Amino acid sequence: MAEEQTPSTTQPLEGRIALVTGSSRGIGRATAIRLAAMGAKVVVNYRSDEAGAHETCATISAMGGQALAVRADVSQEDDVARLFQEAEVRLGSVTILVNNAGTTNDRLIMQMKLDDFQQVLQTNLVSAFLCTRAALRPMLKARWGRIVNVTSISGMMGQVGQANYAASKAGLIALTKSTAREVASRSITANAVAPGYVPTELTANVSEDFKKYYMDITPLKRYGSAEEVAATIAFLCSPEAGYITGQTIAVDGGISMQ
Repeated sequence: MAEEQTPSTTQPLEGRIALVTGSSRGIGRATAIRLAAMGAKVVVNYRSDEAGAHETCATISAMGGQALAVRADVSQEDDVARLFQEAEVRLGSVTILVNNAGTTNDRLIMQMKLDDFQQVLQTNLVSAFLCTRAALRPMLKARWGRIVNVTSISGMMGQVGQANYAASKAGLIALTKSTAREVASRSITANAVAPGYVPTELTANVSEDFKKYYMDITPLKRYGSAEEVAATIAFLCSPEAGYITGQTIAVDGGISMQ
């Protein structure tokens, strides 16, 4: 049987250590703050936005929570090893992992260079593999864990000009399912959340034409928010989601419904 804690109703993740990659801004920041509000101690990972990472930590501290900012390029194996080692020394063993770090480099396939393709896969997909592999050891030891991969409806439906991004996000869905099957017997769940269009720094350069197109095809006729995506991620990290694994939940205003 899993070593389950008895959480309070207000802080169901009390005593847990959560790592959120790419949490200096956007969905990652909203998720880190949400998990901290649920009682988790949070490792705020960033690659270049040091000020944003410390702002996330300051917000968590002001709430009475505990956070640690760690700079690491999670697409690089050595950096991932150092990230998890520092997290364990400073806070404790990570048993909640949110693979959120991501990037885009949009081009039509005929104009896309191999480096454009590989760089996006390295950041979006390889990083999730490296962090998942590193997180599984403490999770297996604890016989409890939560892994949530932030994918995209582009990985479910495809998108013009995003062959690299869509492929990386589709790969995340497959990684999620394989992970879920491998570790389910140890009370470790792995799920994916697929946002639709959410205004963040990552989507700041999206054209007005695309925004209008997206609004037109969205049944709910509005954009999503980072906080709405974070709420879904946080639920999947909670004790209440213990019987959900291998799933991809779209937070997209209904675009991907069939």
